[in-house]
Amino acid sequence: MQNKSVFDKLGGQANIDAAVVKFYQKVLSDPSVSHYFKNTDMKKQTDMQQKFLGMAFGGPNHYTGRDMKAGHAGLGITTAAFDTIVKHLGDTLKEMGVPAEVIAEAAAVAETTRADIVEIK
Repeated sequence: MQNKSVFDKLGGQANIDAAVVKFYQKVLSDPSVSHYFKNTDMKKQTDMQQKFLGMAFGGPNHYTGRDMKAGHAGLGITTAAFDTIVKHLGDTLKEMGVPAEVIAEAAAVAETTRADIVEIK
């Protein structure tokens, strides 16, 4: 499994797509972060996140959205909010039976976006 991408370790795009749906259920149920999405078209957001994570985790690049900095500019995302979002991703993957070491790899990929997303330390 060492040479496989996170994309492959997660079981490909279909599993990533399912994870994103479950992930957003958690995020939107969490009042500490749900307000960031109050004016968001969640169908479009889910589709873009599925494509982004597929690409970010080493799968085919079908992502056509803005870069992370532009996409999150002006939202005032805090370090705590970013940490909460990453925790929701990890919890979702754990619930889906993903091994801890793969969850850690996915979190490491998410971590590479922190500087572009967090505006308020």
